[in-house]
Amino acid sequence: MRIGELAERAGTTTRTLRYYESRGLLPARRAVNGYRTYDEDDLRLLQQIRTLQDFGFELEETRPFVNCLRAGHPAGDSCPASLAVYRRKLGELDSLIEQLQSVRAQVGAQLARAELEAAAELPGGPEPRCELGG
Repeated sequence: MRIGELAERAGTTTRTLRYYESRGLLPARRAVNGYRTYDEDDLRLLQQIRTLQDFGFELEETRPFVNCLRAGHPAGDSCPASLAVYRRKLGELDSLIEQLQSVRAQVGAQLARAELEAAAELPGGPEPRCELGG
């Protein structure tokens, strides 16, 4: 198939495919007429890349998975290098989750403090001015 068909079937653009080619992730095969040619294996490579990017993987992190598929393995994550990327990504995600939990706890504490202060306001005192303007 030609580049336009591959892009359509993969749900991406020809520009993206050319970029992947320039990065060495997509093979650059040419027909005698000079057109790029692709097959079902190339579509599998693109599907692997897109799935990983949907999970938050950087483009370069997809390389071991692509290389695994290109080596003839049935799945891009069946090679040791791919498994190492999964492990590293899980570590990054765990760290981000910890950071978010810490921020959430801080925001929750700020909310609780603000609610207590608002409830302790003396009745009959001046109304706080929270709106912009007038």
